[in-house]
Amino acid sequence: MSEGIKRPQTIHLKEEELLSGLPEKIGKVTLDYRFYPGEDLYSDGVVEEEILNIVKDCSRVEYPSIIEERKSWPILYHLSPLRGNIVDWLPIKPTDKVLEIGSGCGAITQKLSEKAGKVTCIELSARRSRINAYRNQDKDNVEIHVGNFSDIEPTLAEDYDFACMIGVFEYGKSYIHTKTPYEDFLKIMQKHVKNNGCIVIAIENKFGLKYWAGCKEDHSGLYFDGLEGYPEGGSARTFTRKGLEQIFKNCGVTDYSFYYPYPDYKLPTTIYSDRRLPRQGELTDNMRNFDRDRMVLFHEKYVFDEVLSDHLFDIFSNSYLVVIGKQPDINYVKYSNDRAGEYELRTEIADTPEGRVVRKVALNESAKEHIGRLAHFYELLKERYEGSGLSINPCRLSKEGGYAEFPYENGTTLEELLDQCLKNEDMEEFYRLFDRYCELIAYGEEKAVSDYDLIFANILVDGDKWTVIDYEWTVEKQIPFEEIAFRAVYCYVLEEEKRNKINLDLILNKLGINQQRVEDYQEKEQAFQKQVTGKRMSMGEIRAAMGTYAVDPKMLMERHLQKILDQRIQVYFDRGNGFHEEDSVYLPDIYTDENHLSVEIPLDGNVRNLRIDPADRSCVVKLQELKLNGSEIPIQKKYLETNGKTIKNGCFAFATADPNIVIKVSQLPMTGENILSARMEVSPVSGELAEDIAGSAKKWF
Repeated sequence: MSEGIKRPQTIHLKEEELLSGLPEKIGKVTLDYRFYPGEDLYSDGVVEEEILNIVKDCSRVEYPSIIEERKSWPILYHLSPLRGNIVDWLPIKPTDKVLEIGSGCGAITQKLSEKAGKVTCIELSARRSRINAYRNQDKDNVEIHVGNFSDIEPTLAEDYDFACMIGVFEYGKSYIHTKTPYEDFLKIMQKHVKNNGCIVIAIENKFGLKYWAGCKEDHSGLYFDGLEGYPEGGSARTFTRKGLEQIFKNCGVTDYSFYYPYPDYKLPTTIYSDRRLPRQGELTDNMRNFDRDRMVLFHEKYVFDEVLSDHLFDIFSNSYLVVIGKQPDINYVKYSNDRAGEYELRTEIADTPEGRVVRKVALNESAKEHIGRLAHFYELLKERYEGSGLSINPCRLSKEGGYAEFPYENGTTLEELLDQCLKNEDMEEFYRLFDRYCELIAYGEEKAVSDYDLIFANILVDGDKWTVIDYEWTVEKQIPFEEIAFRAVYCYVLEEEKRNKINLDLILNKLGINQQRVEDYQEKEQAFQKQVTGKRMSMGEIRAAMGTYAVDPKMLMERHLQKILDQRIQVYFDRGNGFHEEDSVYLPDIYTDENHLSVEIPLDGNVRNLRIDPADRSCVVKLQELKLNGSEIPIQKKYLETNGKTIKNGCFAFATADPNIVIKVSQLPMTGENILSARMEVSPVSGELAEDIAGSAKKWF
């Protein structure tokens, strides 16, 4: 726990009071246990006690550091501030009443209570309800009903402005025991919202691309379970978009809007809609397997790009967020709340009566100062680039200073145009665009104002019009244009391995940058990132710290195939003309364990010599049995030769990738039909080790 942080006052709930069935309070939060069955019917286990102790003893600002320290998926899931992003942008007013089904440990409750006038929670688990109450104990607008939804539902009001089911609808058949549980669940929820109210559903997409790519199904933990229609059963069911729409149709619901949380609804950083879908190249953050190991069957970014090209994103989005009721004005949201507190904000695109606008919204009081500087930066940059051909998107601050608003500009980002050049292998156009970029950003370089973040994604190109759409990281000092251009290239290449085809030496020569300056600029970039993030770990670093693996099955298949190849032998038959590939066979499935094989080889009376190749690599072979027609074959040169070196009688070291043992069967009693049987131990080693083993054996003997 950090020192110097004032703790919120806590009121500890005694266990006997919890079980008494009487309503209690934790801080300002009311808990109603009238319908609690007396025991928690599900749990994440002992980690919930750990989470309970955290929310009792620690303030919210400590949660990010605790997440990094504990390296636990349940702690990340229940305490991450990213959880609240899924509802933070909704148009909930301070006078609104909100119903939350399945409130769990309160991550969504926390955000709802910041926005609404009153939040009513339904939660089956008493322990999770206590966690919720402790973390939100400073809120006087939260009440938690503990117990089964079916028991509590008849007591609920019917005038809620919003009813939220975040990660709950998929459990409909656990709540509603009818033949059509999901339709009936939705119809029940419809009773509890106003005529102009909204029902909000967040749920995994059964056909989400991550499941095709090798992530396990979130609820069952099985590969491809949802894709195959849940053949093993289970308590949860997710749906495709068409599946959800069929449920809505069956319930008479016609007014609804689909949103697409990315990477998924659990820890979303961006929320798209049909009015603002992802652009090619945007979906790069796909390694999010915090709770389980996964396979990586293909590169999801590239597949997403093809999905977007064919307008299929609504089918393969990993999650859905559905708003049933009036469509919100906002059609796109991107969160930056993994930064230091003073820089936490969300960027949203909204349709207003005056037209489409872009807003940058402060997510806390300390971030308002950061937002408030944008109008000043606009004036400075506008003055610097006046007459250059580079426009600065105008900024207007809200009266209360909570957000900055910009006109929505049409066009294509410079990043997309450069990517298209690489795809078309049009390097001439690529460098023409880059040269124009350098020409524009260098204009007015003598002025004491610079936009450090003039990366390619922050410039829109519409014909001859180039517009800077984001100047959040402007500073009032001179920065050489080549430093800003280098950073743009550096970020561009780091984000996508396919961009490595550009000639970096040529670009560095254009900018007049030597290796020492490259290193200096890289150090500055690292310092800048630390300033922005407040030294927080990225989600990728957190995932790595948790120790979950992303396994490439293609590599595993190659290794398995090699193992199959390693665990077979090739047998050659010499019928008087030597050994030839045409008169040879591979014998698979003859290994009794990892290093031991047992084989019976039929041969006719015309075979003069038999050659066994025990492996396709250097190895040590120990002959444990060698018989012809049941009789032992003496391990003597008269009957047996090898291209290996003898360690001792019957044991050979082969420092070659083509080891072989030749049995001179013509020197042995033969009949018309014969069986040669062999048992041996084969241990693969490096060629150098095989040489050393053979050399050591000679010295010893």
